[in-house]
Amino acid sequence: MPQTLSTSDMVTPSSPGPLPTKPTDGEQAHQPLLVGAPSSASLDTLIQHLVPTADYYPEKAYIFTFLLSSRLFIEPRELLARVCHLCIEQQQLDMPVLDKARVRKFGPKLLQLLAEWMETFPRDFQEESTIGHMKDVVGRIAPCDEAYRRRMHQLLQALHQKLAALGQGPESLLCADKPIAYRTKTPASIHRELLGICSDPYTLAQQLTHVELERLRHIGPEEFVQAFVNKDPLASTKPCFSDKTKNLEAYVKWFNRLCYLVATEICMQRDPPLSPLSTSRPRVHMTQGKIGGSMCARWSFPEADAATELGCEVFMGVNTCDGERGRSRPGQEEKLACDASAYGTVSCPLWCPHGPAKKKRRAQVMEFFIDAARECFNIGNFNSLMAIVSGMNMSPVSRLKKTWAKVKTAKFFILEHQMDPTGNFCNYRTALRGAAHRSLTAHSSREKIVIPFFSLLIKDIYFLNEGCANRLPNGHINFEKFLELAKQVGEFITWKQVECPFEQDPIITHYLYTTPIFSEDGLYLASYESESPENHTEKERWKTLRSSILGKT
Repeated sequence: MPQTLSTSDMVTPSSPGPLPTKPTDGEQAHQPLLVGAPSSASLDTLIQHLVPTADYYPEKAYIFTFLLSSRLFIEPRELLARVCHLCIEQQQLDMPVLDKARVRKFGPKLLQLLAEWMETFPRDFQEESTIGHMKDVVGRIAPCDEAYRRRMHQLLQALHQKLAALGQGPESLLCADKPIAYRTKTPASIHRELLGICSDPYTLAQQLTHVELERLRHIGPEEFVQAFVNKDPLASTKPCFSDKTKNLEAYVKWFNRLCYLVATEICMQRDPPLSPLSTSRPRVHMTQGKIGGSMCARWSFPEADAATELGCEVFMGVNTCDGERGRSRPGQEEKLACDASAYGTVSCPLWCPHGPAKKKRRAQVMEFFIDAARECFNIGNFNSLMAIVSGMNMSPVSRLKKTWAKVKTAKFFILEHQMDPTGNFCNYRTALRGAAHRSLTAHSSREKIVIPFFSLLIKDIYFLNEGCANRLPNGHINFEKFLELAKQVGEFITWKQVECPFEQDPIITHYLYTTPIFSEDGLYLASYESESPENHTEKERWKTLRSSILGKT
């Protein structure tokens, strides 16, 4: 079974055999990006480059690039049907007597192409008609060598196993996003706070890395194309992208959840007794906006599924916010020290009306997350790092000035600097390149981990898609654009296939997935109950929230 492309495979040309056809007039065959492949061509010519012959096999980079981008112009099942038809036509497989010598040279190449296609884009083969096309063409060459039929059976078995594994992925965990009513007494099976089950920030960082890699593994490369696709004006078929970005969307929801979880764990540590919130948590997505006067992640709560809203607006607003809180924290010169034992555990239930937690406890929770975020940075888990930083920069948390005064903030300022959006996240991109280089020269599985800040990756792909036309004025497909797209997506594929070296703790990961979290209003109310409102606007909002959520005046 061919392995999925590595980054080097994606950008380094191999040595293919002679091309079966030459570009037609007007197609740019000069200075090709891949050996023998034009920088632009008609769809028919690009399909012809994909079809193997007895003496030719396309480069891996070309196969991945074209299979990734072709779905903008033709449905995968139709593409496979055309490839099989060309194979039958060119190799004369519909003749009563076959040229066995030629078929024995062609057969392995055809099976190799199908194997690479099924390995990299298994969801393209979910329809029975697609499987039928493959069985038909392989059945025509099988009389020359029965090994072809056995190989086809092996490929189909591997395909079914892969599709079954993908179907049991993180999508099944989305039940955690269903609204959960908050009660005065939560069931004994539900843990009340994170530090009660995980007092070591390094362990938390490792378990977050487990969750990230598990969710990334189920995102297919085609989802990056389908997230921003529009109907191609020259395509002859209807768009085929309904409900095909659910893993990508689930990953965005996970980022949102982690942001809110961090803020909830901090804000729930409140000084005075407070009745439990009775509101349920709606689903969230990100847009760009201002919270508390600062540019930062903003969260809205659509009732409907957000799958149809996957576009630039979903991914472009994830920035850290500094605000007034960043200038008011003391202790910036304190040394970068971490003592996991300082966090301890608590027995106070989350919704206990007489909880003893005070500012010192909130400060401990903040320092716990800061150290977890720093370890995420060291591991190469930039997505969890950004979620923690964003959660701690949400206005309900950033306004807790008395609590921040007790926090050793020097480490947090360093993390904020690394994820600073200034210069198009220049600092983060430098760190990402360093992590990517470490991964290429890694001596251990831990050093191979690279988990990018996912929303920024999507934003980059979006602007690449919007900044370059899919077709040139003459109607030819801009293959040069899609080679750059494939380079970015291919790098992501390499990163997501890394096996997590840390042992999973099911108790911690279950908590991360299922524990109740506050809504935005719930966070503000908990924040005001922790530290009293400071101005008229905050006081009025506090009264409104107490009335609407708690039914108090």
